[in-house]
Amino acid sequence: MANVRLEDIKRRFNNVTAIEDISFEIPDGEFWVLVGPSGCGKSTILRTIAGLETATSGKLFIGDRLMNNIPARQRDVAMVFQNYALYPHMTVAENIAFGMQMRKVDRKVIQDRVLNVARSLSLEHLLDRKPKQLSGGQQQRVALGRAIARQPQVFLLDEPLSNLDAQLRDDTRAELKQLHQNVGITTVYVTHDQVEAMTLADQIVVLNRGRIQQIGDPQSIYANPANQMVASFLGNPPMNILPAIAQYEGFNVSGQLLEIPTTLQAKLQLHQGKSVDLGIRPEHITINTDSAAITENSALLSVEVKVVEPLGRETLIRASVPDSSVLLNVQVGGAVRLHPGDRLSLQLDLNHLFVFDSTTGDRIFPGK
Repeated sequence: MANVRLEDIKRRFNNVTAIEDISFEIPDGEFWVLVGPSGCGKSTILRTIAGLETATSGKLFIGDRLMNNIPARQRDVAMVFQNYALYPHMTVAENIAFGMQMRKVDRKVIQDRVLNVARSLSLEHLLDRKPKQLSGGQQQRVALGRAIARQPQVFLLDEPLSNLDAQLRDDTRAELKQLHQNVGITTVYVTHDQVEAMTLADQIVVLNRGRIQQIGDPQSIYANPANQMVASFLGNPPMNILPAIAQYEGFNVSGQLLEIPTTLQAKLQLHQGKSVDLGIRPEHITINTDSAAITENSALLSVEVKVVEPLGRETLIRASVPDSSVLLNVQVGGAVRLHPGDRLSLQLDLNHLFVFDSTTGDRIFPGK
């Protein structure tokens, strides 16, 4: 096992810069997830670590060894692809053993390792089957088993669960997390699915347009996003973004004034009269049923219910600010009964309010 370090990595394709100024270090044994929208550069970073892409500039280290000019086959990394890349004419056992056979590992060692890996992945009863006889989840475990059996320094996983159905994806994700806890190999995982990123990662690298937006553990990034892109990308349902005009007393949202306490007024006085975006997560919004319960650190907003989505334990409400295109997601208890067209007064918890520059997306409040 080894740490992975990238220093100012850039990759250009003709006149297009795919990634730029990429720098981070993954400690030995940790599970890091690269996440972001399509085209953000996450797969390019993974392929650069694997040696399938060559950095235009910058340095890449695995352990203490500079890898820039080391071919992929000599980097001692194992990559699991989105399409599994199993050999259809080989059995499960032969697929798992293939990487070791290419490295001329002793036959007895190969047999023992194939069996141990198969047991850890609940594949021992499938060793004689061909890939076409397996389910999607089983094929994915075989691809993981082939990588594990090599005992590489680093695992590289490129959206390995995207071809699975929802239930199987959840099950396989849990198995993958437990597997990493048992094996402890440094892992770099690429996905566009923020749920996978939040549930699997020790640390998340959020990317957009080829640049790092934020690095941190899942809870820290969720609670303290660096900018509007990060805030709106991580979270399910996503953070609500409300276009507003900053005023001394508060924020004008489509003609409604969200009054804010004097302490917050002072912090935002430089932005009075300017367009801003307000960010607040659905769990920090409640339905106001008792005006006496309004606290100094909350503000009221009138909305109209548009869509009601019962989810069992809770219900997701999509509501609009009247006479505007502004939509909000609100989570309420599953027992709450609402219908499209209902008018509500929502109470926004200002302790969890973010203010972003509407032009750059930079966070204005809370201050960094």
